[in-house]
Amino acid sequence: MNIYWILYILLGYLLGSIPFALVIGKLFYKTDIRNFGSGNLGGTNAGRVLGKKAGISVIACDILKVVAAVGIVSIFDREASIWAGLAAAFGHCYPIFAGFRGGKAVATMFGFLLSTSIFTFQNAWYVIVPLIFFLIVLYLGKMVSLASMIAAFTSSLYITYMQMNTSIEVVLASWLLTVLVIYRHRSNIKKIREGNENKITWL
Repeated sequence: MNIYWILYILLGYLLGSIPFALVIGKLFYKTDIRNFGSGNLGGTNAGRVLGKKAGISVIACDILKVVAAVGIVSIFDREASIWAGLAAAFGHCYPIFAGFRGGKAVATMFGFLLSTSIFTFQNAWYVIVPLIFFLIVLYLGKMVSLASMIAAFTSSLYITYMQMNTSIEVVLASWLLTVLVIYRHRSNIKKIREGNENKITWL
């Protein structure tokens, strides 16, 4: 680690802090989604409040901002790009541009997995494996929150299995991301236990 890592991590955080749910909501729908639904600046809440088109747009943008962070940093330092991606996910949850009130790191988690699959590991299975678990759990349980946490946990298990003897820092970063995702879903965990978590109706 060197002084450049601080700049890489800062870049990741700032890119992750771009609140696309807020931008799209205010620019195209004249709505601050922080005042509606769950209040989260994420794709799920954007979809519930603003509609499917807005939700998909927010998810795509949230994924791409992490891809941009990892992609840019990987040009200079492949190992540092992992931490830039983690910083982007953290920035999404606690964005400096939106009063540190952000999303729950679901789309940014997949952005992290997609970007590291492309730029770091050059292996698509790093994103395919957790995506498969996400879709299975979503289909069976109809809960985005539960599917997201299972996908995060699965991704860390897979990265640990594949990278334990190669890079302990990559393994650590993946588990930190999983902890972040689960922590951001603590209210959802309570609702799941109480049996009143929101379920999707379109699957």
